[in-house]
Amino acid sequence: MFELSQLRFFLAVATELNFSRAAKRLNMTQPPLSRQIQLLEHQLGVELFERTTRTVVLTAAGRRFFIEAQDLLQRSHVAMLNVQKMSQGDIGSVEISFVASAVYAFLPMVVARGKERYPHIDISLKEMTTGEQFEALRLRQSDIGLVRAPSALTGVSSEILVSEPFVLAVPRQHELAKLSDITITHLDKQPFIMYALSTWQPFYELLTGMFRSNNIQPDYVQYIGSTLTILSLVNAGMGMAFVPESASRILFNDIVYRRITLPAGIESLLYLAWREDNDNPAFKVMLELIKLSMVPKME
Repeated sequence: MFELSQLRFFLAVATELNFSRAAKRLNMTQPPLSRQIQLLEHQLGVELFERTTRTVVLTAAGRRFFIEAQDLLQRSHVAMLNVQKMSQGDIGSVEISFVASAVYAFLPMVVARGKERYPHIDISLKEMTTGEQFEALRLRQSDIGLVRAPSALTGVSSEILVSEPFVLAVPRQHELAKLSDITITHLDKQPFIMYALSTWQPFYELLTGMFRSNNIQPDYVQYIGSTLTILSLVNAGMGMAFVPESASRILFNDIVYRRITLPAGIESLLYLAWREDNDNPAFKVMLELIKLSMVPKME
């Protein structure tokens, strides 16, 4: 099989139609250039030039090969540039998994910044529960996870991305919606919609633990695995619920959002999780971009 250097030799001769000028153009002497062209013709099994003592012209096969050689060299150049860009993280693909509530504010911001700064990186998004994301990271099916709990897996790191308060979503017709100062004691015996243990274990344990430690006994009417569904039920008047403050950007006609003072440590945390041995260059630049977008505290 011929080499790329032979294609360059051929194109120089084909352009100049003179071995002496082509050799000078290539900064080499004529004899080795002639030998390389002869070797190329032997490898291809065709004559590329008709030679006389006075002229050099391309054969029909030579004219066709001229087009192909230009294309091959161009593609090889593009391949070289692409692999260099990939090694620097300028092109490639990255898979980001996320919990549904990350789409309310943080994830759209990160994706927009990523597309603006790295337009040639393909960002693939997949919604998963926190448990599913850690499994995907373990199996290398995801590059970056936006999860609701810190990592307990060896080789998987995590950092807090966003820390924000919970707000109380109250049906507009409920008596608490009319109060300007609500405390958790007001929630005792009140109909309440709670995050499901199976899909939202961190929130379930945090909020139910808060109620128990303060001797508050809400009337849990539903356990739901989706913030949007929880808010839809609040809007229907089925009960009230705590949701991350960013979820209050979702407007419902019959929901009033109230910020109330909660015990220390009762806040909504969104974590960034990733495999420490991930060698995907696109992952590395996207990880740094996300870290630069971290919001330690949402006021």
